[in-house]
Amino acid sequence: MTEPAMETVDSFGMTAERQFAELWSRSVLTVRERRLLLLGLLVGQGLHEMTDVQLDVALRAGELGEAELREVAVFLTHYAGWARGAKLNDQVESLIEQVRRARSDRSDPAG
Repeated sequence: MTEPAMETVDSFGMTAERQFAELWSRSVLTVRERRLLLLGLLVGQGLHEMTDVQLDVALRAGELGEAELREVAVFLTHYAGWARGAKLNDQVESLIEQVRRARSDRSDPAG
């Protein structure tokens, strides 16, 4: 007789998710302030894929607007270096275009 297959439990994932949820829900800093800090850290370390994720969340959740994201790129360019700043600028502009296109597609009754 064989034993039933055990369900795999991602205990690390569950723990990490809980810790991040608690971290982001603390009351001293706003979510927007936390997002700005995280963006600075990610850009400074050259973590472009994670930067893409955080930019997307910031814009779509309304934490940062288009002008604010552009200003973040200008500011961080001077502190993280021109190469990282140029990459960030490309990421911001690409995201803004992507979101505008998606909004346009949703508002187009023929589409």
